[in-house]
Amino acid sequence: MPIALPILSPIINSMIKRTILPQLIAHLENPEITVITGSRQSGKTTLMEQLKEQVEKNGGKTLYLNLDTGNAMSYFHNQLDFVNFAKLQLGNSKAYIFIDEMQRVENAGLFLKGLYDSHLPYKFIVSGSGSLELKEKIKESLAGRKRIFEINTISFLEFVNYKTDYRYSDKLLDFFTVDTSTSSRLLSEYLSFGGYPKVVIAETLEEKSKIIQDIYESYLERDIKDLLHIQKSAIFTQLVTLIASQIGQPVNYTELGSTLGINTETIKHYLWYLEKTFVLKRVSPHFGNMRKELTKMPIFYFKDLGMRNYALNRFSHFGTDVMSGFLFQNLIFQLLQEKYPLYKAAYWRTRDGSEVDFVLTGGVEIMPCEVKYSAISESKATIPRSVISYISSYHPKKISLINLSLKKTFKTINGTEVEFVPYYELVDN
Repeated sequence: MPIALPILSPIINSMIKRTILPQLIAHLENPEITVITGSRQSGKTTLMEQLKEQVEKNGGKTLYLNLDTGNAMSYFHNQLDFVNFAKLQLGNSKAYIFIDEMQRVENAGLFLKGLYDSHLPYKFIVSGSGSLELKEKIKESLAGRKRIFEINTISFLEFVNYKTDYRYSDKLLDFFTVDTSTSSRLLSEYLSFGGYPKVVIAETLEEKSKIIQDIYESYLERDIKDLLHIQKSAIFTQLVTLIASQIGQPVNYTELGSTLGINTETIKHYLWYLEKTFVLKRVSPHFGNMRKELTKMPIFYFKDLGMRNYALNRFSHFGTDVMSGFLFQNLIFQLLQEKYPLYKAAYWRTRDGSEVDFVLTGGVEIMPCEVKYSAISESKATIPRSVISYISSYHPKKISLINLSLKKTFKTINGTEVEFVPYYELVDN
């Protein structure tokens, strides 16, 4: 029988506090254009509104334009029309202009470049949904003129703090180790429904399911059709479902193409768009021996687990099938990215089946991490053979076995320290 997931709500319906907000506030005084990108419904508009409130609280003048509503687009026919409108509203003194959904403007990068190079007394803060125009093309148009902030859906840290009404925000490790019942339920809820803000706030399974359905269908019907101009969107949807069914496992492009009846290049093209529109994240293989180790097939993880689960209609089945371990692995990937933003994650797998889930590179030492979705007791803690195989091949200084609860350090094996790490130690404040 499916598990009936308890939905935990905060005692006080406070606003979800985003950890990126202080960085955005600090950048308000930088003359560069602040560019906020991210998937549809990830919370960009809320952050823009909070920034506007911050400016006004400090006595600054603001102008807020949402290009998805009203007649705001009428001021963007050309740069002169916009400048005249801005001066009418703000005069010629210092002010802050917020433009939400900037991707609606044709050649948005060039439009913003012209405004920036006019040396107006205005600071520009712009946002856009998963738009290649905003994220990719402005990189060249606005070189040296902007900083891009990518907004993800609510992180596990933000989720736990919100659901516990911020009572433990300065002592989360104590919360996870003492209140194991609540923390376990929170983990199950997040693994099942992910972090879209409206989904996090919704209080029933039915509400959460409907919100994710709307986000998913809007993505497929608006973003993908606009970007790819494809008629056979059913094939694209089937690809998302197939990838959702094999998170944490190497992807064979040829097999996917054969299953869907399309060529390999189209598969790669569609997956590239899924990455650029904040749905998937690619992890490539880590290898030193091309004869014995996988070198080509990537692994894909979802940026939001609710989106992944909706693609498979698995909301009420968490904890009842073998995919639960891969969901946990997907979460650990997200936590590692947040904790080590300057590191690049790869995976290691040999042709005979030995594997290590993540190998982080980018620092002085490589950081291998194996993930086990289990509550390992200290008396039964053993080092997997695949980990021993990796140690024999690469001799890392330390390797981490990330699990549900055990914290323990083994004596070194051939000079490598093996450390069992509870997943919540990756949840940084």
